[in-house]
Amino acid sequence: MSPNLTLPETATGSPLRRRLLAATGALLLAGTYTTLVLTQPAGLTDGLGASVALATFAAYLAAAVLLLAAVLPELPVSTLTLIPVALALNIVLGQFVGSVMVPLYLDSLGTVLVGFLAGRRAGAATGVLGTLIWSLFNPTVLPFAAGAALVGFLAGTAARFGALRRPYLAPVAGLAVGVLVGVVSAPVAAFVFGGTSGVGTGAVVAAFRSMGDSLLSAVTKQALISDPGDKAIVFLLAALLIYALPGRLTASFAFVRRHRVLGSRTSR
Repeated sequence: MSPNLTLPETATGSPLRRRLLAATGALLLAGTYTTLVLTQPAGLTDGLGASVALATFAAYLAAAVLLLAAVLPELPVSTLTLIPVALALNIVLGQFVGSVMVPLYLDSLGTVLVGFLAGRRAGAATGVLGTLIWSLFNPTVLPFAAGAALVGFLAGTAARFGALRRPYLAPVAGLAVGVLVGVVSAPVAAFVFGGTSGVGTGAVVAAFRSMGDSLLSAVTKQALISDPGDKAIVFLLAALLIYALPGRLTASFAFVRRHRVLGSRTSR
């Protein structure tokens, strides 16, 4: 098993302190998202040279740091090697799928993997960090950091309550997560991009607009079509990848052991 990053109590803080750090990070995520939706600031996708983009980046980065600080003492070393791979996977898949005529995203596979193996806070932090790194060369993704964090959080929640104990449960959980994430992401997609953040998804929005729907209504309908299917595929792919890993490796994650994430598979 990979050893946990066991640090002295004075360095890691008490469990209560770690919970407070996680709660503060979650509130900062939610507050930043709510502010963006309510104020709809101009220049958000102009890169970090714009003050509003820089402030948004800083707020989301602070939230990610707080979440990582809360969970870091509980993470095995294997998680620290997994997170960079997960970030790269998100960006590569997101860039590719966003440029083709497919109304999906597939940019959260790495986030879901971390959520499945290391839990909700690690998943949420990975989602935010992936979006922030991606935004350095594609500023249009920055507003979606809160949605990416929600995917990681819900992936960890689904794993905790048994979504990986049967292969068919993972895509079912993904469908439910997709509905929630779609509702959260729709307002951002509407006011930042006019509903055209991707080639395939933009075509779906245009079709609804041609039927007389308002922009927000069209984007929400598109999200409720695309997101559940996208997350069902991503959750299934992530589950299959985890099933293929050696039992010793999956068992090195304390979250997997504590909540019997894989049931009897963990001990194989």
